[in-house]
Amino acid sequence: MSVKANGVMAPGQALPSEGGLNVVRHAFVVARRNLKKIPGDPSLLLDATVMPMIFALMFIYVFGGAIAGTQADYRQFVMPGIMAITITIVARTTGIALAVDFSKGVVDRFRTLPIARSAVLSGQVIADVMRMILGQLVILAFALIIGFRVHTNMVSVLGAVALLTAFGVALSWISAFIGLTMRSVQSVETVTTLVMTPLQFGTSVFVMPGTMPGWLQVVVEWNPTTLVVDACRGMLLGGEVAEPTVKAMAWIAVLLAVFVPLSVRAYSRRRN
Repeated sequence: MSVKANGVMAPGQALPSEGGLNVVRHAFVVARRNLKKIPGDPSLLLDATVMPMIFALMFIYVFGGAIAGTQADYRQFVMPGIMAITITIVARTTGIALAVDFSKGVVDRFRTLPIARSAVLSGQVIADVMRMILGQLVILAFALIIGFRVHTNMVSVLGAVALLTAFGVALSWISAFIGLTMRSVQSVETVTTLVMTPLQFGTSVFVMPGTMPGWLQVVVEWNPTTLVVDACRGMLLGGEVAEPTVKAMAWIAVLLAVFVPLSVRAYSRRRN
């Protein structure tokens, strides 16, 4: 691949020496750039922290008694699901951030730099995954403060966080694909909301599937969010872990296998 006389790459070209280590290093450089926005705009953390807290308080103290009989019982049931809700909220912003960068010409500037083409996408996903992990830790601490209790051990807690993070990576690539295929920020916001809403509410996050109509139970039980939440409940509270975890990991693998290549292709083809 040729380099321009002024020393920068032609837009869309990869580094001549683009290898695995370079790709990883460039991705973390872009991720660092994205994370540096947070001190100047703390609202970027609100979706990963405050919003899930509001969900938790609203469902536990407004609906908890009606759903589970007591707020205490419902708190134990719903908090692993709230951790998953945190993941879906943050994942939605991956596509929105990419759309904003395209609209402001930031991506065009990245393309003139000698960095791996995939670094822009991977860097955004890495930055959002960092926010997901922080959000999970904050929500778990919040859950303990309001009375949630873990009935297993630290290894299981870390396993739940790891599974939720892996699911978040997959959802971020779905969001990235949407952000790269829609032409306006408003369209990206609308479509990502439409995609994430069934993954938030058409699940076992807030109620047991057994209370739903038969046809909906089938959909809910195979919803990847349900499988992730059920596995996390087992890891945090005790109960079945192996089967929902295996099914959840299968979903994650399929989503990554589909949407990572699609996102990379969409990024390569998009020019503005």
